[in-house]
Amino acid sequence: MQLPRGRRRQISQSSRPEGPLAYARLSDPILVKRAKDGDARALEALCERHAPRVEKLAGHLLRDPEDARDAAQEALAKLCMKIRQFRGESQFATWLHRLTINACRDVGNRQRARACEPLLEDRRAATDGDPAGEADRAELRGELNRCLAEIAPEQARVVVLKDALGFSFEEI
Repeated sequence: MQLPRGRRRQISQSSRPEGPLAYARLSDPILVKRAKDGDARALEALCERHAPRVEKLAGHLLRDPEDARDAAQEALAKLCMKIRQFRGESQFATWLHRLTINACRDVGNRQRARACEPLLEDRRAATDGDPAGEADRAELRGELNRCLAEIAPEQARVVVLKDALGFSFEEI
């Protein structure tokens, strides 16, 4: 069936997805290519897709949750600024992982330079209302950090990436 001559629908030659759901279905390589070409929605889709993993990695690498949030935000900002520098020699997730590690290192260095420790009252106020659970988590984090401190930093990073974040050995 043909539409009347004046009412034919124009088909976009760019074949870009229409809505956010369409972008969510695209693969990373396609989104990266589109983001490098200036497609802001593709860049937004990449950020939304990878933000949870970036936040989780930052949380494992930095002890302070606020520092981890800062580092994750910094890593995602670097992604937006440096997407055109991604050469595709590795997977996008691997490249973003490196940006996140660098952002965590930068935030950690800034925090060590300031060398201030939050007050105990501030830490208590930040708990979720379950002091026993928070104490257990703090004890577990402390034990994990002590164990990781006993091995080489590169080995500790591999343990965190594999066991805590679920990366495959190929991704690491």
